[in-house]
Amino acid sequence: MHRSTIGIAAVALLLCAAGCGLPRAVAVNPAAPAARNAGLSAAPGPVAAPTSPSAQQSAPSAAAGPLAAGLPPRAACCSPDESAVPHLPAPGAGSVTAAGRVVPTVLRREPPRGERPAGMVWIPGGRFSMGSPYAPFDDARPIHTVEVGGFCMDATPVTNSQFARFVAATGYVTTAERKPTAKDLPGVPEDKLVAGSLVFWPPETQVPLDDVSGWWRYVPGACWRHPEGPDSGIEGREQHPVVQVSWYDAAAYAKWAGKRLPTEAEWEFAARGGLTQQPYVWGKEFRPGGKFMANTWQGRFPDTNSRSDGWERTSPVRSYPPNRFGLYDMAGNVWEWCADWYRPDYYAHSPGKNPKGPSSSSDPSEPGQPKRVQRGGSFLCTDQYCSRYMPGGRGKGAPDTGASHVGFRCVAPLNPASSQ
Repeated sequence: MHRSTIGIAAVALLLCAAGCGLPRAVAVNPAAPAARNAGLSAAPGPVAAPTSPSAQQSAPSAAAGPLAAGLPPRAACCSPDESAVPHLPAPGAGSVTAAGRVVPTVLRREPPRGERPAGMVWIPGGRFSMGSPYAPFDDARPIHTVEVGGFCMDATPVTNSQFARFVAATGYVTTAERKPTAKDLPGVPEDKLVAGSLVFWPPETQVPLDDVSGWWRYVPGACWRHPEGPDSGIEGREQHPVVQVSWYDAAAYAKWAGKRLPTEAEWEFAARGGLTQQPYVWGKEFRPGGKFMANTWQGRFPDTNSRSDGWERTSPVRSYPPNRFGLYDMAGNVWEWCADWYRPDYYAHSPGKNPKGPSSSSDPSEPGQPKRVQRGGSFLCTDQYCSRYMPGGRGKGAPDTGASHVGFRCVAPLNPASSQ
């Protein structure tokens, strides 16, 4: 299995740059044109070297408050002026006029057939307009009418605590905890083939946004237990979303729990909460009344996070208001794996009822690398780079690659009574 959401060559170079003492500039990004769609600023990526044990011990625990988890603190008063940075257009101004036909969302009067599993929300079936008119989301068109049946969905992303119970019960070893082989990462010296994963770490200064190696590194020892590397941990972050999980890890958890990963259509229908083509899962304004509605990036991306919302990296689930269905974190915090293979042209051929995605994957920006769909954006998303915290935005990732901002949630079968 190839470990790469940003490309085999890119991961290999990042690993070599981190492990061989090569300058960061060596880790050029061969997948740069695909980076924004790949969820790389909103999807996976590698990070700088992990903090030392002494630095970690001197920092407050994650349980002490939102700023405690993640990176060493930066002085907010010294943050560069975000207004001086180029931004993507606002949803209204950046819309394509001929994006497709929009029909009003219709919810069925469909009660759950059985007892709702604990921690899950019943999503009634219905019809909605799937896709987005937002110009930067060129793989989210045409907008098309889709019907989905009713299902139960986890109210929150799967947490570290929940994933720990799964590992304790099964002895499961995640992709990031397994040593890659030369077949996984061709061209990487044998002594550099070590278990690890991609971690975000901000550069010291502003960097070009067309080269993700400026803010991602392959960190040996990074995994779900150690999201930023061996000197990090999840103590105090038990209720944060689990990260550093591949699609295969997420699917294994779902099977153990008697659930499955959502289809992309189910995910978007649930995220919209019954609203019709609103730009955000909560409505029209990004920050209604000045209130933060999701864990996204503030400050100048990627070097300075002003943490205006109080969080450096992930936040505990339920930290922000739910959508109208009662689902939390359907925007920001962590990207979420979906069941579907990714194709940028799928919407032109998608079935109108309960679509399950294409039979295979194709990504012209990285030929030969199969990818699965990711949705929802993450704490790294910003209108300076991707804006994919909007419900119509699509992400993508190699199924065997996790990262420090990728998680998942599950759905139950149409008959909730059949779930564990």
